[in-house]
Amino acid sequence: MAILERMSDLIRANINDLIDKAENPEKMVKQIIIDMESQLRKATQGLGTAMGSLNQVKKQLETAQKQADMWQAKAKTCLEQGNEELAKQALGNKVKQDKMVAQYQEMSSSMEVQVNEIKSQVDLLKQKLEEARSKQAMLIARSQMADAKTKMAKTLGNMDSKSAFAKMDKMEQKIQSKEAEADAFSDVAGVQELENDPFAQMDQENSINAELEKLKQEMNDTN
Repeated sequence: MAILERMSDLIRANINDLIDKAENPEKMVKQIIIDMESQLRKATQGLGTAMGSLNQVKKQLETAQKQADMWQAKAKTCLEQGNEELAKQALGNKVKQDKMVAQYQEMSSSMEVQVNEIKSQVDLLKQKLEEARSKQAMLIARSQMADAKTKMAKTLGNMDSKSAFAKMDKMEQKIQSKEAEADAFSDVAGVQELENDPFAQMDQENSINAELEKLKQEMNDTN
């Protein structure tokens, strides 16, 4: 259990240290996953070692029990043959093995409890790691979204909207001025074309003369 406590303290220390020093949340989340995977590997190795020790004790218990049974059988055989003294020696060896059996049984029971506790802790670490992995993509996506919003806010904050619209108005005024200038040149060009075109001048004089004759006729009719 002390190993698991130290391991848990180390995980918490690493995460707190990463959070304090974090400049890039995405890297921090990935690093937390890497650290948790590393701690899970160590915990799994520790569980394997503990289970190996338990299996070894169980084998020793099994051997001691077989020895005790063997000496019990020998003592019985000696009594059947009428050799009580030799039977007592066999029973003495059995008593020693019985003590070993009791010790191994106690040790096995204690170690089995510890192994089960370690196994539960390893299972919990696995569960937490899976939860962290499932949250990883979501946290990274939220981090990226926050970065995008921050960049947009900075962009809008640096933009001088009044200045931008003032520049647009100025450009519109320049364009309007150019359009008016172009229209003026078109009008001048039309007048010059009329002045330089003899056919256009003749048509204009005919129109004027027609209007003049019309006016004279109206005046004569009135008189």
